[in-house]
Formats: sequence, C-alpha cells, structure tokens
Amino acid sequence: MATVDEVAPSLNRVQALLARFGLDRVHVAVFEIVVVALVARLYDLGGRVAHWDEARVAYWTLDFIETGAFEYRPIIHGPFYHHVNKLLFGVVGASDASMRLVVAVAGGLFPLVALLFRDRLRDLEVVALAFFLAFNPVLLYYSRFMRGDPLVAMFMFTAFALFVRAFDTRRVGYLHAGVVFTALGFTVKENALLYLVCWAGAGALVVDHRFLRRDGRGWEWPGALYDGVGRAWRLLRRRWLTPVVAAVEFLVVVVYFYAPRVGPGSESGVGLWRVLDDPTVAPAVGYAATVGSWQDFWGLWIRGGHQDHSYIPYMGDFLLTMAYGALALSLLALVGFLADRYTGDGPSTLVSACFYWGFASVLGYPLVTDIMAPWAVVNAVVPLAVPAAVGLALAVRWGHRAVSRRDLVAAGITGFALVVVVGQIAAAGAVGTYLSPQSESNELVQYAQPAGDIDPVMDLLAETAPGHEGTDVLLYGEYLVDGDEGPVPREPACAKWFNSLPLPWYFSKADADVTCAENAAGAGTLVSESQPVLVVVKADQDTDVRPSLQDYVQRTHRLRAWGTRTHFYVHQRYADRLPPAEE
Repeated sequence: MATVDEVAPSLNRVQALLARFGLDRVHVAVFEIVVVALVARLYDLGGRVAHWDEARVAYWTLDFIETGAFEYRPIIHGPFYHHVNKLLFGVVGASDASMRLVVAVAGGLFPLVALLFRDRLRDLEVVALAFFLAFNPVLLYYSRFMRGDPLVAMFMFTAFALFVRAFDTRRVGYLHAGVVFTALGFTVKENALLYLVCWAGAGALVVDHRFLRRDGRGWEWPGALYDGVGRAWRLLRRRWLTPVVAAVEFLVVVVYFYAPRVGPGSESGVGLWRVLDDPTVAPAVGYAATVGSWQDFWGLWIRGGHQDHSYIPYMGDFLLTMAYGALALSLLALVGFLADRYTGDGPSTLVSACFYWGFASVLGYPLVTDIMAPWAVVNAVVPLAVPAAVGLALAVRWGHRAVSRRDLVAAGITGFALVVVVGQIAAAGAVGTYLSPQSESNELVQYAQPAGDIDPVMDLLAETAPGHEGTDVLLYGEYLVDGDEGPVPREPACAKWFNSLPLPWYFSKADADVTCAENAAGAGTLVSESQPVLVVVKADQDTDVRPSLQDYVQRTHRLRAWGTRTHFYVHQRYADRLPPAEE
C-alpha cells in the first residue's frame, strides 16, 4: 500500500499539470459531475414513449423537412426545436431519442455554468451548484424531454451567469455571449420575457438593500443612486458601440429562427432565403420575424384567455411537484438564503437575487401557465439552486468542523441530514426518471404522457409499412375520427388530431398510409380489402367493429397518464413479432 510520502508527490504533480491549463480541483470536480450528468441523460433516452407535446412539435419538424415550409405557430411556442432537430434528424434520423438529444446534451453540460460564479461563490458552493444543476430530479427528468421550459431555463440562466461574469471581469466577450444565450432563450419559448422581469425585480430588491443601508452619516441611498447613474452614463458614452452590437446580435439570432421559410416549389410568400435572390424582401422578412411574431404571440398568449383559471389549484399542483422533485433543494435554498443574509459579511448580491428570482417564479408561474404542468417547476428550481448550493456547502462545513472537534453528536446530525438530502434526490430521480417515467403516480409526469408502452406496436408498424400495399393504419371511432380536414393541413387529415397524439408522430415517422372509418360498415370493408397492419380504436368504442377483426391480435395501452384505454389491433400476419401482452 502506498504511503502518504509516496502519494503526496503524485498529487503535487497532478495539481501542477492542472495549473498549466488554468485548472484546479474545482474544475475537475465539476467536469466529473458533467460526465455523470451526460451519461444520466443519454442512457435509454428513447425509452419513454413520446409525450403529446413532444409528438406535436416533432411532427411539425418532419413536416418542415418534407415541405421546406415553416412559420411561427405560437401555440407550439418558439421555433428552436424545429430548426435544430431538422438538421439533427437529417444526420441521425428521426426517433424519440434523437428529438430529445439536444436538450439532453444541454442538460448534461449545464453544470459547467457553475464555474462562471467562481468570483461570487466559494469552491464548495460552486461544486454544490453543479451537483444540483446535474441531478435535481425535476431538471434530470425534463432534460430528457423535448420541451421548451428546460431549455429556456438553461439558456437564460447561462445568460445570467455570463452577464455576472462580464460584470466581475469587465470583459465584453462574456456580455456578447450572454446576449446570444438570451436570444436563444427567446427562440425556445416566449416565457423568456418573464426571466427579464424576474431579473429586473430581483435586481431592484438587491439595489434597494444596498441603497438603504445605514452608516455613521445616515441614509446614503440618494448619493449612491446619483453616483451609480452617473457611472452608468459615463460608461455608456465611452462604450456606446457595445450595446449597439449586442442589439444586432440579438436581432440576428431572433430573425434567423423566427423568419418564415417557403418550400422550394413555392412562387409566393415571404421566406428568409429569398433575401439572397431578392434583397428587397428583407424588410418584409424582418417584419414577419419580429413584429409579426410578436403580434401572433400577443394575440394568443396575452389576449387569448389561456390564463383564465383559478390560481389556488395551479399553485397547489406546482407545490406538489416541488415537494416531490425539489424538496431538498427548496429547504436548502431557504437555509442558504438566511445564512447568507444574517451571518458573515452580510447578504451576497448573487444569492439574494437568485432567491428572489426563484421565489417570484414559484408565485408567478401558477398564474401564467395555461395547464397544470410539472415542467413549469424547472423555471423556479434553476435560480433556487444557487442559494441551495450555499445551504448544502454550509451543512458540509458544519459537518467537517464537527468531525474536526470530535463532536460526534453534531457530526451525526449533520451526516444524517446530508444522507437524507442526497437520498431524496437520488430516490426521486431514479424512480421518476428511470423506473416509472410514464406512471400516473409519478408527480413529474404530466397528464398527456402515454402510460402504456406503445413502442413495440409502433416499431412493428415502421418495419412493415414500407412493404405493405394499401392502407397501413385504420383509425376508427368518434374519439379518434372526425373526417374534417380543418384549417391547418395535418396528417392524418381525417383524424381528431389532438386526441390521437402522439400517434401522428409515429405514423409520419414510419411513412404509413393512414385511413379513417366513421362507421362499422366502412371499417369492415377497409379491413377486408386492405388488411391494414394496424387498427386503432378507443377501448369503449370497438364493440361494433370487433367482428371484422377476427384476424387481428389485440394490444391495449393508455394514450394518456390515466384513462383513454385504446385498443391496437395488429394483423396476425405480423403479431408474432410483438412481445407478450402487458398484464
């Protein structure tokens, strides 16, 4: 066994090597966390059936690939995923795993942001922050979910960290990087606006604390305010080009993502790439991407009545998700905030601002969300991770001091508390993310997540549809069929499209020929003539069509977290490829 004298030189050599690259033990610890975070997010990434919302956005991405046409649809939020996944699908193919790959990789790299706060946090607090950003159960679950909320939270928090770093170092490069991430946040989801509001509110409170402090000369805030405004004005006069460049950066990113696209065969319409052939359309493109998108957003999300709901039930649902997926983080955030505020050198600007930001998000998101959705909690968890990191680091230091003093009681209490904290995070993360990611008992699961494993049936369809002649899929029953194509072209056009999600994503990915039947006679005729691979009907609506399905094997799955039991009838010619039926 190596002795201390033998190990010490090795450690010194490692530290010297790290120092050559400007690294230290904190960097190494954060990098190790990032590696584990990436593995945790990429493992079995396609194992969960596509959520209703994931399938909707993924379907429109496939439509964009096929037609080359795109326009901003505020009901499905920002266009980031459409453009990025369009490129990704072209490289690795369209699948449940690939549509989540961007958010998973971003989530795995997210803990690196903690390093931007090294001038504001102690080393142990930086590592604790990276730990929370990597392994909080809410962040872990939804960084494996193609949804805007986790990505906008990551982008906007990264932008915030870059702005803080720019202030601390006076390096303008951090400022411009922060502007890019802010713009990316706006391309993901429109609630990026709320981040600016939270920043302004939290900043005002922090400034208020600074201005209203008392010294021997009395209240000093008028002079401090005057001096602060004067410094800001002088800085703006010296570096007026910086905000101009930042504004251009922001607009370039926003216009690129929000600008409409037209298909290659279209002779009309405004499209971004038409600017290359006809520069005179540039103003129209810019207008459509900015003012036009804003008008669409305002008409739907501000004036559309989507927030006309009772506040208390939404707050209750929000807090229930917090209790399940962020209980330890929330308690430690309160401990960290109070300890930072009332001990040592007084409140830290960063810790106070992030606590106010997170607390405002807890109060505000139940008011502005249109549905009860666990993913909204991400917007509160991310800023609260900063004071929580302070609280966790404080507990570790208490435990270390207790051990050093041989205070077994204090060490035992602290150790037990840390085990409970880590245990809660590990248990909620493991169960919620890997063991029951579709279960209705999982508080991280939103209602529109299918509870049944339809993947084997959809995989079978993808295998057989290319070689099958005629109709591949038959939809039957009033729950799935309406026969009305509606104002927006969607496939299958005959379906009650939103009821049938996530199936249209799987049908489109398999390039399946889908037909609907509105009555039993029509269904029987289609079955006898085309012998489709798959017949789909809601479980309580198949009585009159069942006699026509004697040559089919039934599988039953739920298309939502509860209810919506749906029968999938697979032709017996292919049924032997299916796994045994679920009990």
